[in-house]
Amino acid sequence: MPLPVATALRRWALVLGPGLALYFAPLGPFADAQRHLLAVFAATIIALVVRPVEMGVSVFLATVLLIVTRTLPAETALAAFGHTTVWLIFAAFLFARAIHATRLGARLAYFFISWFGRTSLTLGYSVAVSDLVLAPVVPSDTARGGGIIAPVVRSLAEALDSRPGPTANRIGAYLTLVGFHCTYTASAMFLTGMAANPLIARLAKTTAGVEMTWGRWALAASLPGLCSFALIPWLLHELSPPDLRETEHARTHARAKLHALGPMSRSERVLVAIMLLVLGAWVTAPLHGLGNTTVALAGVSLVLLCRVVTWDELLGDKTAWDALIWFAPLLMMAEQLQQQGVIGLLSGEVFAHLHGWPWAVALGALVVAYLYAHYTFASMTAHVSALYPGFLGAALAAGVPPALAVWPLAFFSNLNAGITHYGTGSAPVYFGAGYVRQGHWWLLGFIVSLANLGIWLGVGLPWWRMIGLW
Repeated sequence: MPLPVATALRRWALVLGPGLALYFAPLGPFADAQRHLLAVFAATIIALVVRPVEMGVSVFLATVLLIVTRTLPAETALAAFGHTTVWLIFAAFLFARAIHATRLGARLAYFFISWFGRTSLTLGYSVAVSDLVLAPVVPSDTARGGGIIAPVVRSLAEALDSRPGPTANRIGAYLTLVGFHCTYTASAMFLTGMAANPLIARLAKTTAGVEMTWGRWALAASLPGLCSFALIPWLLHELSPPDLRETEHARTHARAKLHALGPMSRSERVLVAIMLLVLGAWVTAPLHGLGNTTVALAGVSLVLLCRVVTWDELLGDKTAWDALIWFAPLLMMAEQLQQQGVIGLLSGEVFAHLHGWPWAVALGALVVAYLYAHYTFASMTAHVSALYPGFLGAALAAGVPPALAVWPLAFFSNLNAGITHYGTGSAPVYFGAGYVRQGHWWLLGFIVSLANLGIWLGVGLPWWRMIGLW
């Protein structure tokens, strides 16, 4: 819905005020071209947070402004549309379209629940595993959590006589919390689990010279990620205990839903085969040398050739095309900030006080600051675009080994989403169901964030050392 005029004007003031100030006011050691690029980028990030218009409109306007003001030549401003990173995300969104269109995602979720949903706790783990299975090929916690898992969770809660209000704590609140917190944890475990993860990989390559392949990302995240999946449903079960403990009825409900879906269709079987081929090719990339994007586009080609989705359906997937439009310019601006020295100057000024600290202490402080800075963001992509290059540059300046510095910041670019009810696209979907009060949501989000810090730093650091990442 269009914003009221007064609200839109206030939001545009929040965007244009800092942007114009940065553009015209002298700023320390920055040259004019550097300052102009920073001004447009800062205004874009603020626009992504306060949303005066849609995300795609904000980024499109920023791209045009960079060209019109001659801050960047048109060839440079538009070059990111040829990045393999952009097309990897585009391809992954098309896989998500196929999973939704064939109802394979819902089938997988109900399958796990029908087998393992004996108690409220095992039902929570069933929801978590359903999300984890979909994460490698659904690159959006909004599409995966909000579009696939959240409706299943709502259906289960209502089947167990739990609705917002007096019966919320019967089981609905617990399942809502598990679904939400496991969605962004699953995003952290795969390069293709969240839209901005390939952007992180690109920034890690250009800033620190570290290659983040699909297989290396999955291996690095495997142990701490599985520890999070083992802990979080239990932790939420203790912190927000459901009144209903035996949930055999949920298994009956899931079996009924599976029965209603009927046997797997030809399209579902073909899609499963293609997904397995794609995942196998990603894992074995060192053997055949094909890049992640090449494999993904080959998979999309098979999906189209086998008529799992049609060309018209692909053209009608506005989510994929929208991501293509806004993601490429963000990638371009982030890279230009690095190449033109803006990130180096910012990290030198902002993080100068870290000089002299032991690098392990500096890394811990940066990760904590990076995590809780997400209170001011409503998008993981906006957070990554605005802060990942600067924090990575600060870590490198503090002496953190490059091969280590890139990983915790990458994973907490996903794990930071759980602290609020607006921190990522799936959050409003789960929170909007009405099962959990805002204060309780924030409190549990903070506690889970502490648990994730303990797991991903306490388990992750020695694990990354053991597997030779640094």
